[in-house]
Amino acid sequence: MSLSSDMQNLNLDINNIGSWPVWVRGLTIALVCLAVLVVGYMVVIKPELDRLSAAESKELSLKSEFELKQSKAANLDQYQEQMKEIERSFGTLLRQLPSKTEVADLLSEISSIGAANGLEFKLFQPEKEQPLEFYAELPIQLELVGEYHQFGRFVSDVARLPRIVTLHDFKIGSTSEAGFSMTAQAKTYRYLDDEEIAQANKDKKKSGKRAARKR
Repeated sequence: MSLSSDMQNLNLDINNIGSWPVWVRGLTIALVCLAVLVVGYMVVIKPELDRLSAAESKELSLKSEFELKQSKAANLDQYQEQMKEIERSFGTLLRQLPSKTEVADLLSEISSIGAANGLEFKLFQPEKEQPLEFYAELPIQLELVGEYHQFGRFVSDVARLPRIVTLHDFKIGSTSEAGFSMTAQAKTYRYLDDEEIAQANKDKKKSGKRAARKR
């Protein structure tokens, strides 16, 4: 008799499982066990595996964080020494910025350097100061007349000044007379005192509020 015929001829009494054929009882037990395993996996084992995976990920994250902090702690003395060196370098640079009272002398010195190199100033025009975070930038529009080698010496002498002066936007052209003209923008900088820094911060906040209102 075929399996299909056996299935059709089965008369299974749920109240008398013992009368079922052996293979049917075996199959039923296997299906029940499988269902129990699937439900047990989904209800008990899988949530635990998810928690285990999350715990392992957190462990790796904490381990990396610990190693980073341990590395920083081990190099703390080195970082502190680097910070001191940065502060010393910053102090040196800050001393190269003139104070408010020294700016006029610095402008006079730039003018004297031009004259010493045989240049004639057609324009020497300091513009409005531009306050930044802890220093102010003072642009100066320059126009000089002379020869190429005189321009070169002027630029070199300005670069050797003990105070910071930078030159930008060079343009050199011929003049209607003998020689050449050079236009450039010089920028010098001065440090702001505490009162000026506080005022600059107030002005910055006001500008931010005005910009916010316009939006």
